Amino acid sequence: MPPPVEPVPRPPSRPAAPPTPEPPAPKPADPDPGAESRALASYYQRVQSGLQAQGLLRRDGGGADTPFGVRQLVDNFVRIALFEEYASVGGTLVPRATASRIHRWEQPVRMQVEFGATVPADKRIRDRNAINRFGARLSRLTGLPIRQVNSNGNYNVFIVNEQERRALGPRLRQLVPGISNLAVRTVTDMPKSSYCLVFALDGDNSGAYTRAVAVIRAEHPDLLRLSCIHEEIAQGLGLSNDSPAARPSIFNDDEEFALLTRQDELLLKILYDRRMRPGMTEHEARPIAQEIATELLGGES
Repeated sequence: MPPPVEPVPRPPSRPAAPPTPEPPAPKPADPDPGAESRALASYYQRVQSGLQAQGLLRRDGGGADTPFGVRQLVDNFVRIALFEEYASVGGTLVPRATASRIHRWEQPVRMQVEFGATVPADKRIRDRNAINRFGARLSRLTGLPIRQVNSNGNYNVFIVNEQERRALGPRLRQLVPGISNLAVRTVTDMPKSSYCLVFALDGDNSGAYTRAVAVIRAEHPDLLRLSCIHEEIAQGLGLSNDSPAARPSIFNDDEEFALLTRQDELLLKILYDRRMRPGMTEHEARPIAQEIATELLGGES
């Protein structure tokens, strides 16, 4: 009988090595808005930095250095709510304060935000959130229902880069049948000096708005972008003019304030008070504004 064969020692078994994980998929690059848009983004960044270096684009809403009383509030209301900022002259819009009537919304506002294809996803999220928060604030001030919708909006907000803005004509004509060529050109030919714009429509000439369109440049850095959101969306509710006498206010072209101020909130409260009615003239609206302003400020002169 042959001697028993010693078994060959075997190394202890080890668990199989886990499979090497797949490397994460590279994040897709943001769409390129084009050289012209990139140059504009650099330009507006310099604009914002320059304004801030001068102490402008304030976010504090006004304070002890910006006092105002009933008289100033009423005068500013009349100038901002009862005048239009532009007049049509020879088929062109020119800056010229023109007497108007009370305009405001009498129906809920359905705000529909549309982004250009080249606006990055992170900016879209930030802008939507900012517009939601601001819409809620405006709703509290005015009592007007304001909500954001994905379709069938009556207040369209476009946030677009340069080439996308120039191509908005067909979309505007779809939204606003019968829109004038001048209104379309105001959007598509917007000069570099215009940071953003809004126009609101009073379909039956009653003073009650039924549609508004705001256009905001996507090239803006964060604060200029938020400033445009505040000014244009608020103007589209009926505070359609600017006044150099209004302080503290975003309805003033001096860029001192970036965001809605305490006085601006009071202007909206006056405009949407039940005693005001769409279509009122200055003669009709001023004494009512005086009454409301006195109540709001507790008789401060």
